[in-house]
Amino acid sequence: MIQATARRRITDPEALHALVGAPGERAVRKQLPALDQHCLRFVERSPFVLLGTSGADGRCDVSPKGDRPGFVLALDEATLVIPDRPGNRRLDSLLNILANPHVGLLFLIPGMDETLRVNGTAEVVRDDDLLERLAVDGKRPQLAIVVHVEETFLHCARSFLRARLWDSDHFMPRDELPSLGRMIVDQTAPPGDHERAIDDAERSIGESYSCLY
Repeated sequence: MIQATARRRITDPEALHALVGAPGERAVRKQLPALDQHCLRFVERSPFVLLGTSGADGRCDVSPKGDRPGFVLALDEATLVIPDRPGNRRLDSLLNILANPHVGLLFLIPGMDETLRVNGTAEVVRDDDLLERLAVDGKRPQLAIVVHVEETFLHCARSFLRARLWDSDHFMPRDELPSLGRMIVDQTAPPGDHERAIDDAERSIGESYSCLY
């Protein structure tokens, strides 16, 4: 184990700006108060968004949301609607939104290194007309998250290029990590029939994957 050492902490904005410098004019001006035509087209083509929330106590959570491209509905340039599809029922994001409505979104499009960031406030709704518009294969979500956009901007590709995220030559061989079922059993199961518990977990996960809506 690496021994902890004294940290050279930065504790005030002035010291941070002095070290990093000021953002360029274009980086400042690209922040918009609403979704323009390019942002709207990005949302329409995105099958995946990361939703960042925090609770009343300041503890943060980031939850992945994914579906067919365009699954996030843009009602207008200032309003987005995210369906809440079946999941693990922990409700981390939804409970956070009830306590603290401020959210951050990061939209991704596979194969595209640039991303779209959206910040605003959110509410959890169950309006029949909205849920019907979010239905897939005749199945509509029980709830939806309405995001009121306050700021948005397109983000450059540097982090994705450094990570080579979409480069299949750099994909990790799947067998370098255990299956999800095995990892969860290792984390949660009491001593006993470990292999049977893994089989049960794998079966349960497989069944949940077969019922996405």
